[in-house]
Amino acid sequence: MGWLVSLGLAWVLSFSMVCSVSGIGANWGTQASHPLPPATVVRMLRENGIQKVKLFDADYGALRALGRTGIEVMVGIPNDMLSSFAGSVKAAERWVSKNVSTHITSSNVNIRYVAVGNEPFLKTYNNSFITTTYPALQNVQSALIRAGLSSQVKVTVPLNADVYASSTGLPSGGDFRADIQQLMIQIVKFLSDNGGSFTVNIYPFISLYTDANFPVEYAFFDGNASPIVDGSATYYNMFDANYDTLVWALQKNGFGNLAIIVGEIGWPTDGDRNANLLYAQRFNQGFMSHISGGKGTPMRPGPIDAYLFSLIDEDAKSIEPGNFERHWGIFGYDGKPKYLFNLGTTNSNGLIPARGVNYLEPKWCLLKPSANLTGDQMAPSVSYACSRGDCTSLGYGTSCGNLDAEGNISYAFNSYYQINNQLDSACKFSGLSMITRTNPSVGTCRFNTMIQPYYGSAGRLHGYLGNVFGSSLSLIVLLLMIL
Repeated sequence: MGWLVSLGLAWVLSFSMVCSVSGIGANWGTQASHPLPPATVVRMLRENGIQKVKLFDADYGALRALGRTGIEVMVGIPNDMLSSFAGSVKAAERWVSKNVSTHITSSNVNIRYVAVGNEPFLKTYNNSFITTTYPALQNVQSALIRAGLSSQVKVTVPLNADVYASSTGLPSGGDFRADIQQLMIQIVKFLSDNGGSFTVNIYPFISLYTDANFPVEYAFFDGNASPIVDGSATYYNMFDANYDTLVWALQKNGFGNLAIIVGEIGWPTDGDRNANLLYAQRFNQGFMSHISGGKGTPMRPGPIDAYLFSLIDEDAKSIEPGNFERHWGIFGYDGKPKYLFNLGTTNSNGLIPARGVNYLEPKWCLLKPSANLTGDQMAPSVSYACSRGDCTSLGYGTSCGNLDAEGNISYAFNSYYQINNQLDSACKFSGLSMITRTNPSVGTCRFNTMIQPYYGSAGRLHGYLGNVFGSSLSLIVLLLMIL
């Protein structure tokens, strides 16, 4: 849809100004090698005044911890379950009974939405969920009605902003994507008939990542970009333009009053030259400042309902979209705030960190100074460490982009070592590595020590990954080794 509205949204600015944003939400993802205990995360949510949370699945521990807190919950159904629900209302009823009804009645969890799928119509999915999403949505709604919950719990489908486009490059040209227009109209009508909302994920960062000609300033809320004029409306940032492109699409198809939820919006802090602390703080704080007065957009005045993406970094996420995927959190993997960020929900000028977090010992696995960089075992050792660890902070423009070859190798070794809970056997690497108690962190590059693994309520150990990660990162490190 062009850079003007091809993906946009935002979230948070103003260091000293306390914003009064009512009910800001956050996405709580759990694709981490060492997730924080759910009780720790929920306490962090409450202490930071975050009143709504969006889950990507029906994680039992997370839902149980959210009980009796009053925090509004959107619980997700993953895409790989859509086929089952599309073909069987009984399957949907069983899921609702186990993951919605039980938590509401036994733990008083304030579940308000069920998110059916997650961006199921992304073009990169090659129509994998085109035929199952709408039937699954219908059957989940039927299950909620049968459970007597349809007045309290509403259905929605979180969609990427690529489901609509503009034929003119302006918001007023907005309409649903031609290949799925009729399907979108069916879904929108169903949501409208059942009191649901249109949930959309908008990401200016992705536009900047994929389009070298995207005007950087238009992603932010400082008013430094050249405005776009669309009739009587003037757009000073990408979020307003993208949001109103959706409003126009809804209006053209007869649903101009359908409620809109911004399901995801944020900016990553690492893994790309434009993913850094400065830009993330500028974007996120700018978004909060932008929506704090309830002004809305030119086409849709009023408060904006939004969920920040995301709450905590996830080091086990797929990096197929880019290395930045593991760095969206406003908190790091250990619940520490990454930068000064005022949500305007507490008396604090910044985020309140997680409490009671326990770390493994302060020790690291590094390359031996005597190791031969060109030896036969070096390349496969680095490849192994990176493919099973997390090397997304290595590369051009990243937080560890200034490391030399030895530093890159040490970073890879240490990542694997920490993810494997500092087992002695995880720092062998054919005699190329050693364990040290001297912190090797330098400049902006942080060599982490991992938090202690969490044992879930079912006795399942969280904190060890087998062969989870892809091998593309190892190629980056191998290239850096020879520079």
